[in-house]
Amino acid sequence: MAAAEAVHATYPPRLTAEQEQFLVSTIKDWTIQNGLTVRPPATFVSQDAVSKGVLGTNAPVTLFPSPFPRSSFEEARAVQKIYNKLYADITRDEKWLGEIIQELLDVDDFVSGLWKVHDAVKKEGYVQDLSLGLFRSDYMEHTPAGSENPSLKQVEFNTISSSFGGLSSRVAALHSELLSFPPGQPINYPSHPLLDGRVPPKNTAVETLSAGLAAAHSAYGPSKSSPSLPLCIIFVVQEGERNIFDQLALSSRLSNFHKIPVFRLNTTDILDLTSIPGSNSSRPLIYTPPHAPSTSFEATTVYLRGFYAPTDYTSERDWAARLQLERSAAIKCPTVLNQLSGCKKIQQVLADPNREDHLSRFLSPGDSDTADKLRRTFAPQYDLHENGRGRELALNVETAASHVLKPQREGGGNNIYKTAIPGFLRSIPEKDWKSWVLMELIQPPSEAKNVALRSDGAVISGNVVSELGIFGTILWSSDGRILHNEEGGWLMRTKAKESDEGGVAAGFSSLDSVILY
Repeated sequence: MAAAEAVHATYPPRLTAEQEQFLVSTIKDWTIQNGLTVRPPATFVSQDAVSKGVLGTNAPVTLFPSPFPRSSFEEARAVQKIYNKLYADITRDEKWLGEIIQELLDVDDFVSGLWKVHDAVKKEGYVQDLSLGLFRSDYMEHTPAGSENPSLKQVEFNTISSSFGGLSSRVAALHSELLSFPPGQPINYPSHPLLDGRVPPKNTAVETLSAGLAAAHSAYGPSKSSPSLPLCIIFVVQEGERNIFDQLALSSRLSNFHKIPVFRLNTTDILDLTSIPGSNSSRPLIYTPPHAPSTSFEATTVYLRGFYAPTDYTSERDWAARLQLERSAAIKCPTVLNQLSGCKKIQQVLADPNREDHLSRFLSPGDSDTADKLRRTFAPQYDLHENGRGRELALNVETAASHVLKPQREGGGNNIYKTAIPGFLRSIPEKDWKSWVLMELIQPPSEAKNVALRSDGAVISGNVVSELGIFGTILWSSDGRILHNEEGGWLMRTKAKESDEGGVAAGFSSLDSVILY
């Protein structure tokens, strides 16, 4: 039996009905007390209650932390700052990025719309030299048949709205508290060797992500308005956001620890509540809070927790709002170019074993060690060009069964899996195939199990698949200067094995923490 399978064979310990009831009751109360919460969906409370915003319920969470190899956890942490710089450098290389994105412009209206925003600002001239990235690199354990030890493989790299830093820190605290009893004297959990004396590693996601935003706020410098205005950070959010408490963990840290004013601004309100003075060539972004109209603020940093999906752009007014943010002096997290660098197409080009070596373009000459560290985390990915290897694999039912087809989207619920791939491709115009990327499926431990408490109170148990995310922040200038580059904090998401998708906000996964072995 492989090492990973041996660890999972007896984990988690079985719960009696009384033990499960105790854990579920304790966790429900803890989540509400400590902000491990989401707004409930209208599927189990009335739409009227949802619209009033008076309710919160536990975020979907596992009852037990999940085992994860210490070596893989440390490998993921060690490579994060390298990934931060890689995607900063990709963003700065407009020529290379443009050549790759060009392949998508006639088949993906969303990507094309983002590129048009960049083109418009480039024509006018950018006034902000700095860019901020709050990134998350997602991984799974890869344990193919016959393998003795798992390896770490990257699922995707997120450059926009890299969420759950706030709530993932709460889950680590929850499981740590449940595990805080003298060794050999289990109280909250049944006895198990993996739980004896172990707690999840410290999760600094909130501190790391808020420090990145604070670094950008500081680097912005003094007000560019005349007369000077007080400075602030703006969180751009979706209307009716259910994951608000995850975001509030960051804004509260910025307000209370860094002493920076923070405002939440719906994507739909940007043109009404912000302005750029036409007479000021620096183009500061001015925000006037509707609850305090006598005081205007200048935004140093705009943190996008919306505008990451086509559904956020319902009219030309939304595109105009994104253009207003992009052309302003505020430091964007992310810029349009940085958002585009997170397209699945970019990851495919870097990881495709049959294409030229694009990775070396962004590394120092002869830096084979860094290249090897990154390539070890790559899972093979392919385009669907005519007569290419990707098309051959995707159209054959037998080979498609070990792959996933990905569009250029974030947020979960968009992928096509396994034997459904050939039929799906044949159902859409062949000219649109190039907007999709084929990725070899990562094979997680087959015996992993856990128990989850859903937001609607349902308790489910069985075989699961877990995904580890590592957070990182980087602040850089267009000439390549790195002003801030940090790794810190992590996210564990666990879903039922039979579920292909993995998004927590999309309803597929539960928040989890890790026990390292």
